[in-house]
Amino acid sequence: MSMNNFELYKVFYWAAKTGSLTQAAKSLYITQPSVSHAIKQLEDSFGLTLFTRNSKGVVLTPEGATLYSYIEQSHILITQAEKKMAELKNLDNGELRIGGSDSLFKHYLLPFIEVFHQRYPGIRLHLIHGTTPEVISYLKEGLVDLGVVRMPISDPQLEVRQGLQLQDCFIAGSHYAGLNQKVLSIEELLQYPIILFSRSSRARMAITDLFRGYGYELKPEFEVGSVGLLIEFARKGLGISFVTREFVSKELEEGSLFEIKLDVQLPPAQVGMMTMRNMPLTTAASKFIELTK
Repeated sequence: MSMNNFELYKVFYWAAKTGSLTQAAKSLYITQPSVSHAIKQLEDSFGLTLFTRNSKGVVLTPEGATLYSYIEQSHILITQAEKKMAELKNLDNGELRIGGSDSLFKHYLLPFIEVFHQRYPGIRLHLIHGTTPEVISYLKEGLVDLGVVRMPISDPQLEVRQGLQLQDCFIAGSHYAGLNQKVLSIEELLQYPIILFSRSSRARMAITDLFRGYGYELKPEFEVGSVGLLIEFARKGLGISFVTREFVSKELEEGSLFEIKLDVQLPPAQVGMMTMRNMPLTTAASKFIELTK
């Protein structure tokens, strides 16, 4: 349907609905001759008469009534679409899909999610779990609106807004209490069983590369699938876990775990909010990003 046809159908709809060319003109803020001209164009294009005129105005012919049954449905759908757009703009409706890791959802995003939900209760939130490479794929496939990941990310298709700074560390429980307050070298640390996150996370890649730079290969005794298990294994004395300090702040504070001090500096990490560079953000995604600034 061309735009010209669309305008003609609008005129036809209001003429049929009101039964009056004058009323149709008023509804559309155009002149009555323009209404008559539009209807004639439509009738000529179909080669059919759509209205008959009487003393009260216009009445649909059987052919006109058939056309009206379709145009009326179109009008209802367009009206619903406009209503839906207004709802989305005002955040009364819709959804927001965020990709990221369990730990970043829990320790970084949760406060923002709570505020967002209080402000926009009509928006459904979907948290989709994955490693950084998985979240990047979800974003590119359109499965999520934004991703929360560890930086650095260098991909020309992606835009990353810098957020929280994190610090990784090694932690142990009471079984290794003798190491508390000591400063260990990498060589000394590697004499103990090391527990790492099993998946190809940014944190694991970073520590592997760091140790390799010092000439040591990091071979874990245990590989586990969640930050929760890293914490639990360390607490039970099964070894020394490598975790993000911010994710164990409660345990470090209460003393059920302590941080192993090393004679080398572990570099800090940044969390970033990631979106597609050339894709417009939904209103919900824009509002969520504003909250996290």
